[in-house]
Amino acid sequence: MQKHFTYKETDIVYNDIGQGNAVVLLHGFGEDGSIWHNQAEVLAKEYRVIVPDLPGSGKSGLLNYENVVIEDYAACLMELLVNEKIEKCILLGHSMGGYITLAFAEKYTDMLCAFGLIHSTAFADNEEKKEARRKSIDFLSENDPYSFLKTSIPNLFSEKTKKEKAEVVAALIQKGRGFSKEALIQYYTAMMNRQDKTAVLSSTRLPVLFVMGTEDKAAPMEDVLKQVHLPAIAFIHILTDVGHMGMLENSVFLNKYLLSFCRFVHTSKVL
Repeated sequence: MQKHFTYKETDIVYNDIGQGNAVVLLHGFGEDGSIWHNQAEVLAKEYRVIVPDLPGSGKSGLLNYENVVIEDYAACLMELLVNEKIEKCILLGHSMGGYITLAFAEKYTDMLCAFGLIHSTAFADNEEKKEARRKSIDFLSENDPYSFLKTSIPNLFSEKTKKEKAEVVAALIQKGRGFSKEALIQYYTAMMNRQDKTAVLSSTRLPVLFVMGTEDKAAPMEDVLKQVHLPAIAFIHILTDVGHMGMLENSVFLNKYLLSFCRFVHTSKVL
């Protein structure tokens, strides 16, 4: 069921399907909630699944104020959960959605029973990454967002996926037509300015899920592996021949990992 609520004068749209304990799926940059379609269908057989379009993506409006930071998106999600009277959830974030997940875990940890990073990292951007984001912002300032996404999205997939599932890559590129340059610049600025969140992983007593791809250039496996020892309870899964988009590149295995993690959380005595 599609729903919406107002956050700081911005209309936020989200899907709410299934029943039971809540699982929230956060999409990443250049995506909307539909990226989780396959995972939501599987999880909704056992759980209540909330999938928002983050502000500026899909059918949700853009946050209309300056200096938006990752914590603002986390605060928006908190208000959504309060609006739905959800006291606790499992929060799973892809890429930029993982950054928001960590910000949420830091500030609203009492609202979580577990969280996961899907092709994401707790590290802040290094100078090389920040410079790449600045160049992207400069390009977006002078060009239409579709031109940017048309060239950047293919880099998120493994070479194997681009050969065997070219239609999947093409479909995601077409979705790029729905983005404004203001939204993409807002995301890039927030990601570039975010702080290191490894302390969140070190201090949490909650179960944490890590999913990474062997061919991921955006959240390299070697970087994510440096973080998996930090939580007290960690689930670690590696998708072979997968880039940054496990939801589309290998949905069968990702669905299996997400479902097993959620089942563990709600049957374990560690919480």
